[in-house]
Amino acid sequence: MRLRLQTNPVVFGTSVLVIVVFLIAGIAATDTMGRVFDSVQSGIANTLGWYYILVVTGFLVFVIWLGTSRFGRIRLGPPDSRPEYRYLTWFAMLFTAGMGIGLVFWAVAEPLQHLAESPTGGAGNPDEAMRFTFFHWGLHAWAIYIVVGVSLAYFAYRHNLPLSIRSALYPLLGNRIHGRIGDLVDIFAVFGTMFGVATSLGFGILQVNAGLASLGIIDQSITVQLVLIGAITLAAIASLMAGLDKGILRLSVTNLTIGVVLMLFVLVVAPDTLGVLASFVQQTGQYVQLLPETSMWTGAPEWQAGNTIFYWGWWISWSPFVGMFIARVSRGRTIREFVFGVLLVPVTLTFLWMAIFGNSAFQVDERTDGELSQAASEGPETALFGLLESLPLTAIMTVLAILLVATYFVTSSDSASLVIDMLTSGGRTDAPKIQKVFWATLEGAIAGVLLLAGAGGLAALQTAAVTTALPFSVIMLVMCWGLVRALYADDHQKPLAQVTLVEASHEPVPERVDERRSPFKDHVQGSP
Repeated sequence: MRLRLQTNPVVFGTSVLVIVVFLIAGIAATDTMGRVFDSVQSGIANTLGWYYILVVTGFLVFVIWLGTSRFGRIRLGPPDSRPEYRYLTWFAMLFTAGMGIGLVFWAVAEPLQHLAESPTGGAGNPDEAMRFTFFHWGLHAWAIYIVVGVSLAYFAYRHNLPLSIRSALYPLLGNRIHGRIGDLVDIFAVFGTMFGVATSLGFGILQVNAGLASLGIIDQSITVQLVLIGAITLAAIASLMAGLDKGILRLSVTNLTIGVVLMLFVLVVAPDTLGVLASFVQQTGQYVQLLPETSMWTGAPEWQAGNTIFYWGWWISWSPFVGMFIARVSRGRTIREFVFGVLLVPVTLTFLWMAIFGNSAFQVDERTDGELSQAASEGPETALFGLLESLPLTAIMTVLAILLVATYFVTSSDSASLVIDMLTSGGRTDAPKIQKVFWATLEGAIAGVLLLAGAGGLAALQTAAVTTALPFSVIMLVMCWGLVRALYADDHQKPLAQVTLVEASHEPVPERVDERRSPFKDHVQGSP
């Protein structure tokens, strides 16, 4: 039986070729790739660390200006459009889309690492440790998602362009976004999404392995981790085949339920529950008070490489995936609703999660003379289970934590596969399921190669996120400029085509970016 794929040949073929070359190189020359990752990460931190810090802070300033400006009243859709989802449903989808595995992996490990080794030198303290943790998971991260999400939603729902990264460049290129430059933009988006998600999947596998080891079921080893990647990737494929409603949606509800149960359990049985809540309020205030200073701090380059620079790169590499999802569920909202809804509600929930786990860990660490922080410094994937071992119902809560990470793995892989398939098929949402299965398999394979190359995986995972984010950060800057240009045209009731820098062609805009004539064949690219 003939396999009938529906793809944009340029985006699909180039993406697959580069990824396969990476996989072969990673398997054939693991040690060499590990050394390359180390040098790349240190090189970026030493030469371009200032750029990441400046550009991400710029994104935050931009979205705050956007939300408070007169453009905030513009709807993401026709003037009479209204949101498809209620606020509560919308907020829940935003939160589950934006963080995932990372929240579970770093909730205990990062605060303890900052406590053991202060970013500013000397002995750390709990409030400073949580301030930097909030900084890495707070407004800056969600500002990155907003830049991509609001740009895509505006051009898709206000100007009927495809829901694709290239559409945000229309003010620069006009209908030429449907040509090779647009293909290149989508290719960069594929790479960012693929390696950003693979980074998260790698973290998830490290933590699942650590959890199973803490229960005495299996040992921690790269062999076990590769087997786990294969097993959980198969579960992700099964979820994909079940479809959106039966697969991803149900697992998302499961994620949220398990996460809330785990968080409330830790809060209730913490050594000092009221102290945890009081610290949350105080640390949030310190975060807001010192945000300008922290945002522009470029000291301690070695620390920055494994922390701030890594996080900014990770969020940027996730932004095509999360931005497209947020845009998809935000039709009908005003730009002001979009900006402050995405910026404030998920950040508040993230801070609450981090504060409960982080401050509970501080209390346990103080009672054990630093044993928990020492364990977190040696292996961050073990930190959560170290905390659970000091609390009641250890085995049950450990199993719940493992299930939470595993289901986040599945939903992250599935959602990313859907987005990558859209990017490589010209915006199709009805492409054959085998294409999504193909991308889910590649995501698992990349996560495995990164773990092989990283002598434990962490350094390689961090480097992959930072490196793939670099070119896409430039695209995001252009997106900001293009959005502002289009908004001013909208405000003056000018057609969008009149503000493009490149003269717009008179050809109609295709409904999908793959609906254009191939120079090699007489039929439409991407058609069966």
